[in-house]
Amino acid sequence: MKAAAVILSPLGPMLLEETDGALTRLSFCGGSPRGKAPETPLLQQAAAELAAYFAGNRRQFSLPLAFPEGTPWERLVWKTLLAIPYGETRTYAQIAAMAGRPTACRAVGAANRKNPLAVVVPCHRVIGKNGALTGYAGGLWRKKALLKLEGAL
Repeated sequence: MKAAAVILSPLGPMLLEETDGALTRLSFCGGSPRGKAPETPLLQQAAAELAAYFAGNRRQFSLPLAFPEGTPWERLVWKTLLAIPYGETRTYAQIAAMAGRPTACRAVGAANRKNPLAVVVPCHRVIGKNGALTGYAGGLWRKKALLKLEGAL
């Protein structure tokens, strides 16, 4: 079963998609400013957890996730990102090392750009080796806002 919703967040509309009982997409979008109400229990849970996160009341998500797209490397990077604690950052080099390919910093960046589950799979917590905020598919202003929300800035 597939379902989708557009919710409103403090950083703009977000598209949520579910396939067969797992969240498969969460991205910032230019969707309707009115949103589209979540109709399934999972999408309702995702919307509630995101609202709590943006309110500063949730540090971890308990949603079932799936990555039906992406290369094996990209899926490995996305799963590795889940190990970055709330309020902390890691460099691209650290993620590459955690994923078993210490010289694959650029490949980590490429995988981050394709992350299908923004916020929940925290690619916003990955920074440059000098501490610079580099790259974020949702826009650097959102990355900065997410890190500020989590107290990492």
